Amino acid sequence: MNLKKEGKCSEEQYYKALEYATLKHEGQFRIGGKPYITHPIGVAEIVRKKGYDRVYQITALFHDLLEDTDATEEEILKYGNEQVLEAVQLLTKPKNYVMKEYVEGVRSNDIAFVVKAADRLHNLLSAVETNENFKRKYILETIEWYFDFDPEIVEATKHLAETMDHPVDEQVYKL
Repeated sequence: MNLKKEGKCSEEQYYKALEYATLKHEGQFRIGGKPYITHPIGVAEIVRKKGYDRVYQITALFHDLLEDTDATEEEILKYGNEQVLEAVQLLTKPKNYVMKEYVEGVRSNDIAFVVKAADRLHNLLSAVETNENFKRKYILETIEWYFDFDPEIVEATKHLAETMDHPVDEQVYKL
């Protein structure tokens, strides 16, 4: 099921979704101090630049809502649609999640897969502002679970590794 360029959500729906996501993430901040909403917007922009439609873009705006805010599934359905809700549910890590099961769920849905790839890419590009321990953990997790999601992830991982005082190890540079 590839919905690329099908346009099942309108531009107006996208802007209402953006307002909703902005409201829900109000008062949250990224490492480095930027308002948190800059992350979902950045993820949606990556998805848009890759040619995916508003369903994917709204999912990108909403990908952290269930995990990080008091947003409800009913609200996500109201501002998105069933495809958006299903993908956001798969992108939400439940308590005590098992990474293998989480990644398998994401891989089972094209929208969730595309949004997760964009999410990981945006986080890798943003992680230059984080400390060495976070970078190391994030790089190793990316290599183990997300490397084959998008070729840009490989390049962003290499770039992040190059910002470290003590590189992870040689395997990053052999990719």
